[in-house]
Amino acid sequence: MVNLSGKKVLFILASRNFRDPEFLVPEKVLEESGVKIFTASSAPISTGAEGAKVKVDVLLDKVNPADYDAVAFVGGPGSDEYFDDPTAHSIAKKTLESGKLLASICAAGSTLARAGVLKGKKATAFPSRGEDLKAHGADYTGKDVEIDGNIITANGPRAAKAFGEAIALKLM
Repeated sequence: MVNLSGKKVLFILASRNFRDPEFLVPEKVLEESGVKIFTASSAPISTGAEGAKVKVDVLLDKVNPADYDAVAFVGGPGSDEYFDDPTAHSIAKKTLESGKLLASICAAGSTLARAGVLKGKKATAFPSRGEDLKAHGADYTGKDVEIDGNIITANGPRAAKAFGEAIALKLM
């Protein structure tokens, strides 16, 4: 197993109805490698679509991407909360500008696409979001996990473990 102690990953969760396994599975993969996990949301407690309750570490408007090695947006039915959110867009842009790893899973790919950071990049997302990614300049592939430079995208819950593993590999 890889030792990534000292690395910090921030997961951004919708305040309600994030997809539980898209956070809990990669969180477990990364923690097993020694990564310290942090969470952010627009509310102090985020509730998953399947009932997980997560006390967040930092509110979205207080996030400084430079404090983390990677920032990952979690999908699910509630992730549309951030699709057109200027704060979420700013976090995505600043993460890449500071040379950090930026990731999204499932529908959260639309947040990255609408922030403009997927233009000309290979990316994947939940199939229903494919057209949105293309409309904002991404090269939508439909793969389970796609890595293009410092951007990792995944298509949904079944790719959650591979998503966590891809983040771990890029943090090495």
